[in-house]
Amino acid sequence: MKEVFIGNYGLEQVGQKMTATGWVANIRNHGKLAFIELRDREGLLQVFVAGDSPAFAEIDHLHKEDVIAVTGEVVERESRFVNKAIKSGQVELRAEAIQILSNSKPLPFEVDQHAHTGEELRQKYRYLDLRRSKMTENLKLRHQVTSTIRDYLNGKDFLEVETPYLTKSTPEGARDFLVPSRVFKNQFYALPQSPQMLKQLLMGAGLERYYQVVRCFRDEDLRGDRQPEFTQVDMEMSFASEKDIRMLVEEMLKAVVKKTHGLELTEAFPTISYEEAMNRFGTDKPDTRFGLELKNLTALCQDNSSLLLKQAFARHEELWGICVPDAADSFTKKQLSHFYQEMKEFGASRFASLKVEAGELQGDLASTFEAEAAAFLDRLEAQDGDLLLLVIAKKRQAQEALGHLRLEIAKQLDLIDQSQLNFLWVLDWPLLEWNEEQGRYQAMHHPFTQGIFENEKEDLASIKSHAYDIVLNGYEIGGGSLRIHDRKSQEAMFELLGMEKEDYERDFGFFLEALEYGFPPHGGLALGLDRLVMILVGEENIRQVIAFPKNGTGFDPMLESPSQVDASQVKELHLELKN
Repeated sequence: MKEVFIGNYGLEQVGQKMTATGWVANIRNHGKLAFIELRDREGLLQVFVAGDSPAFAEIDHLHKEDVIAVTGEVVERESRFVNKAIKSGQVELRAEAIQILSNSKPLPFEVDQHAHTGEELRQKYRYLDLRRSKMTENLKLRHQVTSTIRDYLNGKDFLEVETPYLTKSTPEGARDFLVPSRVFKNQFYALPQSPQMLKQLLMGAGLERYYQVVRCFRDEDLRGDRQPEFTQVDMEMSFASEKDIRMLVEEMLKAVVKKTHGLELTEAFPTISYEEAMNRFGTDKPDTRFGLELKNLTALCQDNSSLLLKQAFARHEELWGICVPDAADSFTKKQLSHFYQEMKEFGASRFASLKVEAGELQGDLASTFEAEAAAFLDRLEAQDGDLLLLVIAKKRQAQEALGHLRLEIAKQLDLIDQSQLNFLWVLDWPLLEWNEEQGRYQAMHHPFTQGIFENEKEDLASIKSHAYDIVLNGYEIGGGSLRIHDRKSQEAMFELLGMEKEDYERDFGFFLEALEYGFPPHGGLALGLDRLVMILVGEENIRQVIAFPKNGTGFDPMLESPSQVDASQVKELHLELKN
């Protein structure tokens, strides 16, 4: 086993005879001397091979990505030959002997030329893709994050406890991955979407402080920051207030940033209510690294006599807008038309773009808002040369449409400071949300969240909860809540969700019974580890921070999984395949 990784060789090793092992990254044969760039997980080391060295005979037998062992003396490079681009750049190894440990056949792609290689090919040969320094650094930082979190929570007297992967399928969540049982005919396990009830049961068991770095599974549509299997840092604690939990998580994340970025975050993370987030940013996970905040312009137009607005207000629609500074001429008609199509997909009935010139509005619908122009400019804090983008839609649709457009424009105009790490707590969440397709209320987070009931006749849509999300640079990286800890309240929550007593006793009876045996007040939070690491390393897709991810369709090109299985295996599970 190596005592020193070759990528870390430095002046401390000068004069020592070492055997360096690693992969051949590059070979430069100059006829009477040669150089090998040798790579291990910590970086590159230059190997110098003199023409009169016995090792020189092996040069013609070497190929890129061969695994070799080179024995020789570590020497200091002349100052003019120091390579500041690599950690070992002050030294080189003078080869005396080279042993080929393993040959590589011709590569399907150049390991250091990833930018010119399709992602599907990189995933098919993921073990080669992971040899790239960027991928290695991503996984090393992921390790730093998990080890820092473990150290922090261990220091706070948390216990790391494992929960089972073969669990029970329950409603009120995303689609489960099901595992048929061979022993119990026509019955199924489910892979956990989260260990939610199990970690709560650990609080009922008296463990008081629990955490787990756990794999979770959801059979849902994929995107850049989602995978069918993912890792979360799950934690739960008894006798803790909402503030206790948030402060602990905040300190832990500050420790992570200090470890990974060397940054000392001293300010408390800002907080914002769910409603304020939607009003200002059009999303419940706002990116606060740039402005372009939403403004409700509806009240300014109540006396407007245009048929367009009268009909819109009669449909209970509202007028919202954003101001893009110095962007009056930044977008073509084709781009603005594309924005309109996107807004229609969010349910907007009308979209308008207006320029500010000499203190007046110019462009589409400018005459409609002529009387309100001064009020618009004041409300949107607009100046000459700015671009105003307006949307007419139902309140939530207008907010979400402009929230999407706000982010798209910020990316196109390069308004986002990529060096910032902007954490934000989103608080005061609604307990319930209306599901149009199912015609009923569903839990905004999950059915175990503690509600804040101010009176018995309270409108269901207005009930708030003890829930909180932690957001980083426009991504939700974690969410949690105080939990219900008595049977009566839990049953009442199930009934609010339209569940019949027979159904919730069948699906959650074991949990309801546990709540009758002295359950402590408790709460917790789960952090999305993949997403957190993705942001910290500056990637845009979580596949770049997972060793062996699935592709965008949930398929693994390397393992060729999912795959067909032998008919006998299917028969053992009491299943029958249909074409």
